[in-house]
Amino acid sequence: MTTMTLPQRPYAAHQRVRLLGPNWFTCVMGTGIVANAAITLPLRLPGQKAAATGVWLLAAALLVTLSTIGIMNRDRIRAHALDPAMAPFFGAPPMAMLTVGAGTLLVGRDILGLPLALTIDAVLWTAGTLSGLVSTVAIPYIMVIRQGRTLDMASPTWLMPVVPPMVSAATGALLVPYLPPGLPRETLLIGCTAMFTLSLLASALIISLVWRRLTEIKAGPAQLVPTLWIVLGPLGQSITAACLLSKAAPESYNAFAMIYSVPVGAFALFWLCRATAITLGTARKGMPFALTWWAFTFPVGTCVTGLSGLASRTGSAPLQWAAATLYALLVLAWITVGVRTVRAIAGGELAGIPRPVTLGS
Repeated sequence: MTTMTLPQRPYAAHQRVRLLGPNWFTCVMGTGIVANAAITLPLRLPGQKAAATGVWLLAAALLVTLSTIGIMNRDRIRAHALDPAMAPFFGAPPMAMLTVGAGTLLVGRDILGLPLALTIDAVLWTAGTLSGLVSTVAIPYIMVIRQGRTLDMASPTWLMPVVPPMVSAATGALLVPYLPPGLPRETLLIGCTAMFTLSLLASALIISLVWRRLTEIKAGPAQLVPTLWIVLGPLGQSITAACLLSKAAPESYNAFAMIYSVPVGAFALFWLCRATAITLGTARKGMPFALTWWAFTFPVGTCVTGLSGLASRTGSAPLQWAAATLYALLVLAWITVGVRTVRAIAGGELAGIPRPVTLGS
């Protein structure tokens, strides 16, 4: 038996577009959260709103572009869903829609007007929620039944398809005040609470499996080390959801928000330190750029919105400065990853790097 790796030939532009997968929507998530987190910060700086608006417009443009490409390449959905490396990222498009939708209400209302912004957010929230629920149910099934994945193969990327309902819970809470009092508000609150619980239980199971793997084996290939930051996503987003739900219905959720957010926030800080240590250690040895670097953005952004929510509920000055500091790091990470992504696209390093072909004889 001999093996041979065939040389890789450059892809034409149309071929690269054909090979784009759902993982590219992480760019939208990472960009959109920069705008949303800026608006929720408890501290205000000159030009902050204008900068957030520009970033939101960029995220919206990316969402439209990638969605159009996805529709054009809809015949590739099955192939991507059966690809063990690509399947978990089907959670990214729903979260991208939810993030941009929330940004439309938080940021875009000054440009579009409240009625139009609210309508766009409602449409994106509905589409993101429905597709997110599908990913939460269908992708784990495909990974276990069709791909034969077992629990000892758990990876942080497994969180991607189960986090969208948590994002729906957080962004849905923003819509509650705009519904008529009574049954409509209560229905949305109950739905958000149900999605919060669903995502929390699924995420807790996966995080426990990832933790066990980290204690037994090394972090994995250098390209996959950034995925450790994905764990911050459900942690930070759940704190954000709890705080926003407590704001929408303080009589029911206020105590829960505080009891839940403080210990989960402490664990998120612990994981942040651990992920940072592993990432810095790997970077010193060499960590090649990949789309997984976008995991440095959205998960950190959810921690910023979570800290901002806690600071708003408690009036704590240390939490305010912690949120501002983490946001500064988020912006630095977003600029770095964005520039590297543009360079990689220009150099043909992304959008369809073929796997080595092994021939036997």
